[in-house]
Amino acid sequence: MFIAKKLRSQSVSAYLIYMYQVEDLIRAYGLDAERIAAEYLPRFGYDEAQMKEAKEWYESLARMMKEEGKEQAGHVRVVQNTLDLLEDHHKELLADNDEQEYKSAYYKALPQIVALRTQGNNKDKSEMENCIDALYGATLLRMQGKELSASTQAALKPISELLLLGEEKAKQS
Repeated sequence: MFIAKKLRSQSVSAYLIYMYQVEDLIRAYGLDAERIAAEYLPRFGYDEAQMKEAKEWYESLARMMKEEGKEQAGHVRVVQNTLDLLEDHHKELLADNDEQEYKSAYYKALPQIVALRTQGNNKDKSEMENCIDALYGATLLRMQGKELSASTQAALKPISELLLLGEEKAKQS
């Protein structure tokens, strides 16, 4: 929760990737906030007030996941809303005739975005959600100690650059 707050103000993409991880963590603990509080949160050395706040945050997310039917997959509304805002900003930048730098970055990333959209259940997802999904997938592989192939790293580079540029443009406006 403390990390989410910090990331949200620094980088929307990093925030989303973190929240994907939090959703997966909650699922791994069976949507049981008591287990998370007992087994996971003590690792961080929180004081009593921080522990209470963190536990309440995880409880709230677990409750949202249950209420929204996201126990197995998908994203809670707060995460999906952030993805939607990211997509809206992306579309605004593409529609802006003065945003040639962003459009150039987009066209460099487009072959990878198209490839992502043709895989599995990605057809109904927005371009930006596919980009975040790709970066999260790479994050999971790294967390598992697996190396990314050179071709995967090359494919992720223009996606990362597009997201970074979009965030820079958002901070300028």
